[in-house]
Amino acid sequence: QNIWVDSIMKNMSIDEKIGQLFMIQAYSNKDKKHENFISNMVTKYHVGNIIFMQGTPDKQVVLNNKYQKLAKIPLMVGFDGEWGLDMRLKNTYRFPWNMTLGAIKDTLLLQEVGKRIGEHCKRVGIHMNFAPVVDVNTNPKNPIIGNRSFGESKENVAEKAIAFTKGMQGAGVLANAKHFPGHGDTEADSHHTLPTINFGEQRLDSIELYPFKKIFGEGVASVMTAHLSIPALETNPKLPSSLSKNVVTNLLQNKLGFKGLVITDGLNMKGAANYSTPAEIDLAAILAGNDILLIPQDVPGSIGLIKKALVEGVLSEARLNNSVKKILKAKYLVGLNKYTPIATENVTKDLNSPYDEVLHRKL
Repeated sequence: QNIWVDSIMKNMSIDEKIGQLFMIQAYSNKDKKHENFISNMVTKYHVGNIIFMQGTPDKQVVLNNKYQKLAKIPLMVGFDGEWGLDMRLKNTYRFPWNMTLGAIKDTLLLQEVGKRIGEHCKRVGIHMNFAPVVDVNTNPKNPIIGNRSFGESKENVAEKAIAFTKGMQGAGVLANAKHFPGHGDTEADSHHTLPTINFGEQRLDSIELYPFKKIFGEGVASVMTAHLSIPALETNPKLPSSLSKNVVTNLLQNKLGFKGLVITDGLNMKGAANYSTPAEIDLAAILAGNDILLIPQDVPGSIGLIKKALVEGVLSEARLNNSVKKILKAKYLVGLNKYTPIATENVTKDLNSPYDEVLHRKL
């Protein structure tokens, strides 16, 4: 692993290194103009990762192969598939949402569904699935988490999330614990505004952070930082937790000792986007300690600001290298050191099998 990572690092320009920090959104239901935009991002700006959004599995596989062919370093492909590929793609399988899975006594079944979702991801070239949600659903008025959570018991959330993760990562797809440090007890939706969490550190530590600490101990590959205002952890109430060094570096990495990939929640969400200009937000997210910028809104502008920060010493090259190394290690873990195109025949058939029906019935 280190030999492969080091051999790539050695030959990378600063622009190529910075490009690895971005994960841009790609659609398989849009026009040629969109495809050209993505191709340009990969070739001109060396963007290192993409997240596929809406579309169909057949088209996604074709585009996946096209974009991978353009990339000098293979792309890591992300996806939001909490209950399976159906969360974003037509003609794919839909497993029960987490609230239903949370009610299942047999955790081996959770491992089985995690594994199956992992196999579906792999079939269409996805390397990292942004699941499981490990938020504890303690607020019935929560407009955005609700049935995406395994429930209101922190022990149950942790146990189910760990089993799901073991299954999915066992299938070779990286899992992602979200939304750190916990989006369960909010009455607002961070897609539209910046929700405030007004608890003390002790309460956060005993409930919200509980499943994160447990799943970190079990080797979850990545974590997603939420756009929340948490005065107990960050004195500036306008600064989203995803852009706060106190939250992303001091709490997550130093205090809790998380060593995996740190990814922001979507930077197009108003909880982050309302804070500053898109480029300044991206720089702030890196300075806070995130490794990957998810759905950045201004890649060229961000590259300019990050380069300026390097020149001025606001950002050190060692800090940049640290993130790039982590990203390349993740790429190695999912087999991108030996990238091969995805088979384009029978995609829909492979994703909708009798086995899926039987598993769904069992669940």
